[in-house]
Amino acid sequence: MAHSRRYGKFLALSIVSFLIGCFQHSAEAEEVLITATFKPDPSKPHQNRFENTTPPSGYCATYPGECSDNQMFSLQVPIAFNSSTAIPANHTSPRSGAMLKVPAQWRELTIYHESTREPQTVKVRIVGIGSKYVTQDVMQLVVGADDYRIAHNLLWGTSWVNAPAPCFYSGVGAFTNTTYKFFWKTPSQGECAKQAKFDVPWLRFDNLDFAYELETPNPLGMKTGQYVGALTYTVGPGGDFDMGDVMLPSSSALTLNFSLDVQHTLKVDIPPGGNKVELVPEGGWQNWLQNGRKPVRLFRDQTFNISASSRFKMELSCFITGTNNCMIVDLVSGRTAEVQISISLPNGLTDLAGEPVKRKRFYPGPSRAEQFQPAFYVDRAPGVLHFEIDSFYVNSMLQSGRAATYSGTVTVIWDSEV
Repeated sequence: MAHSRRYGKFLALSIVSFLIGCFQHSAEAEEVLITATFKPDPSKPHQNRFENTTPPSGYCATYPGECSDNQMFSLQVPIAFNSSTAIPANHTSPRSGAMLKVPAQWRELTIYHESTREPQTVKVRIVGIGSKYVTQDVMQLVVGADDYRIAHNLLWGTSWVNAPAPCFYSGVGAFTNTTYKFFWKTPSQGECAKQAKFDVPWLRFDNLDFAYELETPNPLGMKTGQYVGALTYTVGPGGDFDMGDVMLPSSSALTLNFSLDVQHTLKVDIPPGGNKVELVPEGGWQNWLQNGRKPVRLFRDQTFNISASSRFKMELSCFITGTNNCMIVDLVSGRTAEVQISISLPNGLTDLAGEPVKRKRFYPGPSRAEQFQPAFYVDRAPGVLHFEIDSFYVNSMLQSGRAATYSGTVTVIWDSEV
């Protein structure tokens, strides 16, 4: 098989690398599956996008270097187009010959979480089109050709590597005496047509290759799990994929089935011994023990490391619940004290209003849980739980000549199910 290439400047479209690699076949419609995954990468915390998990097919599988250079990704489906009549030389209507028109404008579809049915919006547009045309021996169709490359060019006036406007050149073409493999970029909506310069008794496009671009939701705002949805394009004269009035398709529809897998991280590491919190005065107990000066407050700042790539909530549970706080108790005297608890989160984690979280109070009970969200993937960043007993309770707790031990249990819950 010979190859044809044209060098020069060309338009390079940026295409998200979601590729289609498997398909099903039916008489009426073709279906393809697009799979992609988001999994946070500690080495790239600000890279919040899905990664394609399907192998390439079609043009980019044959010419991976061309597609890599042009930031293009293709897929192929077994939809053939056969001419219903002969194509006359110098036909006046583009629809009477070899024409390709694709849905190059953005289309929206809704994908749904597999269990919660939470909706998210995906946008798709077709940014490339190609196939392999087949006809009879081109040397028999033209006059003045001494090789097959020239014969193909004479048959249509120009090489099929050179895309007609509004399509753009994308790489290479490959030909034999009866075939020509091509692929064009489609940056805008419009008919990309080739006019036959000699009579073409019959013509077939062997398959349908196309490239597409996706705009996906921000995965940091999506729940863990699978999101699925579908978009169906019509194929044929006047349809979304329109090859003119002569080239008729073997299937009338093309359905893109999407499966986006979100794999979030929520992990909290407490340092050894961090589950036992001792509240002490600032500077220790010396002023109280030696000078009888009661401290203003008792407190402890307990650090932890958090990794988070999605929204989460924090809930406070108390063994003994006071008015708005957890309580500790001296079992001998029965006296109690309330412990105020607040949270400081690292840079990148905010409240739902997008504000930094610094000493934010939170209170016991599921109904008073607080929600937080990442601006980007946070990996093992330090946060602080603040425990404090104010002066009102300190005065009651500390009595000269009376020993007391106050204790209690506080449970802090980090929950990714929000």
